[in-house]
Amino acid sequence: MIHLTINGNPRQFEVESLTVGELVERLGLTGKRLAIERNGEIVPRGAFAEAVLNSHDKLEIVGAVGGG
Repeated sequence: MIHLTINGNPRQFEVESLTVGELVERLGLTGKRLAIERNGEIVPRGAFAEAVLNSHDKLEIVGAVGGG
């Protein structure tokens, strides 16, 4: 089980390993324009598939908002 804090909220996932890309899918955010910070550092979008999360990582996920 992996324990994460996402935007200040504790979450648990019943998996042994989880990448940022897999987390995005689980949260239903696939295809959205996102910025993700893990433990104070930005995770580049191109690294989502390889960036492995560790239990107790702290994530901030921000979605881009369009408008005019």
